[in-house]
Amino acid sequence: MNPPILERDPSDPQKKKESVNPLLKLVLELGPLMVFFFANARGAWLVEKFPVLAEFGGPIFVATGLFMAATAIALIASWLLMRTLPIMPMVSGVVVFIFGALTLYLQDDVFIKMKPTIVNTLFGGVLLGGLYFGRSLLGYVFDSAFRLDAEGWRKLTFRWGLFFLFLALANEVVWRNFSTDFWVTFKVWGIMPITLLFTFSQMPLILRHSIEDKTDKAEEAGK
Repeated sequence: MNPPILERDPSDPQKKKESVNPLLKLVLELGPLMVFFFANARGAWLVEKFPVLAEFGGPIFVATGLFMAATAIALIASWLLMRTLPIMPMVSGVVVFIFGALTLYLQDDVFIKMKPTIVNTLFGGVLLGGLYFGRSLLGYVFDSAFRLDAEGWRKLTFRWGLFFLFLALANEVVWRNFSTDFWVTFKVWGIMPITLLFTFSQMPLILRHSIEDKTDKAEEAGK
């Protein structure tokens, strides 16, 4: 049977067989963002070295075009490595292509600045909406990292849903009130540390509801 185009449900036993190295997965997901930051910071230098890039416009537009290209390359690499496409990068990629195309066509950077707002609102809404219907969808993101009981997944999904909505709000505040360069810097070097801090802050919850942790304790008690 041919594998599905989109990644399998976390409960599917074939899921682990199709998993990719976590470090490589991180590179594929963060690589396009780093390209975006570098291209915006060194846009003039890139145009000087590669005059064809001048067709895009100013640095933010050069960065947008390269961001779209890097996103496409990352998704293609994911397909070649796993023969499936990861759900969240795929959704983010679709928004990048739509809003990136509008940014380049209209020469208006508002569209690419709105992309994080749209994506984070979408992710937050999907996670919280899934809980409303009795399903935790966070396993698509963290299933390869750890295993939690049902209560743990519900709590973690709820917190991440609210966190995504917070990121959407933060993006709106920054792009509407600060310069483009500040927004790009915040997008790369502000959002990432905030996300890492939030992730680490959830470790007590993860440890309390870890299935493996509970199994190990039961085995030790039985000795």
